[in-house]
Amino acid sequence: MQILLKIFGGMTVLCVTAGSFAAENWSMPRTPDGTPDLQGIWSNASQTPLERPREFGTTGFLTLEQKEAQEAEWRQRGIDRSQPSDPNRDAPEEGEDVGGYNYFWTDRGDNVIEINGEYRTSIVVDPPNGQIPFAEGWRGKDFRSQLRAMPGVNEYDGPELRPLGERCLLSFGSSSGPPMMPVMYNNNYQIVQTPDHIMILVEMAHDARIIRMNAQHAVAYSKWMGDSIGRWEGDTLVVETIDMHPYQSFSGYTEDVKITEYFDLINADKIRYRFTIDDRAVYSREWSGEVAMNRRPAEDRIYEYACHEGNYAFPGILGGARRLEQQEAVPN
Repeated sequence: MQILLKIFGGMTVLCVTAGSFAAENWSMPRTPDGTPDLQGIWSNASQTPLERPREFGTTGFLTLEQKEAQEAEWRQRGIDRSQPSDPNRDAPEEGEDVGGYNYFWTDRGDNVIEINGEYRTSIVVDPPNGQIPFAEGWRGKDFRSQLRAMPGVNEYDGPELRPLGERCLLSFGSSSGPPMMPVMYNNNYQIVQTPDHIMILVEMAHDARIIRMNAQHAVAYSKWMGDSIGRWEGDTLVVETIDMHPYQSFSGYTEDVKITEYFDLINADKIRYRFTIDDRAVYSREWSGEVAMNRRPAEDRIYEYACHEGNYAFPGILGGARRLEQQEAVPN
């Protein structure tokens, strides 16, 4: 037994040493113009929460044991929710959330965000408490909220009052970005570079963001995902985005938000993606987050995400609201 332990221990040291040697000898891939080559398909899937659970306080990282326990819990939750529905279950109560129709289609990943060997307790890394620093009275500053707050307006009065994801115009949950955040599924991105432009193709809902390199903001009209310009600071790609479309909002920000993103290729298969959000109408200060973007296998492809809710479901969504209004108008 002692011999086996010695052999195993020797193999462990050898593997660690080989891994360290490979990391030390990794060299930054570069495009013909000398900039870091970020091209490929990447995934930011993770269940690490945006804001840090309160019990962690200012602790930004999990221990290895905590990380493994958390991932095991997420895996088990996926197994439990993937079980067949009971055909003999009772009908849901009126107003009850019946959940998704098929958990199979979700693809949130079961991994904690890991960057440089550190396991994150939240995406938000600044402020130190891992919480978004909302300003007093921040709610309702975004454009759609202002429309819904108008006298006599109901949130189902027209498609313009519904979320962009529901309308199939952008992804839900800021997957399209900026910032580019992990969501329930379709967390893949393809990056294509030229010296003058960088394109990020977002799987959800097949959005393409064009970043103009070494340019000035040219705000002629508001665009989905804003006006993005980029520059290289050493080996870090820095992207600054302003002029977000008024209907687009993440965590309450307004069209006056400024978002700065940082892309660092830290090894052959991982981009450290950082972002800073500044909108003093909504937040008391700038706040920042970090996400790991992991390389997908070379043979992977991004297929078209065909969103149909905005094409086919709106007659039912709005028609259902009209039906409820008719029922409420009939006296008991």
